[in-house]
Amino acid sequence: MQMRHFEEAERHIAQGERHIAKQEERIADFARRGADTTEAQKLLNNFFATQVLHIEHRERILKELRG
Repeated sequence: MQMRHFEEAERHIAQGERHIAKQEERIADFARRGADTTEAQKLLNNFFATQVLHIEHRERILKELRG
């Protein structure tokens, strides 16, 4: 069961990395066009915070798997 949770956590982390990269691209594009990036940056900050939670969750699972 824990191995399945670990694999799921790994998928969430990978997905989070993709979301972060895409949002960083959007922010750079907005900035190049002179658009306000405030809300896009807030969303990116939320992605970063969520990513930290995903990583912490994975680490807890790893600790349990190692016994």
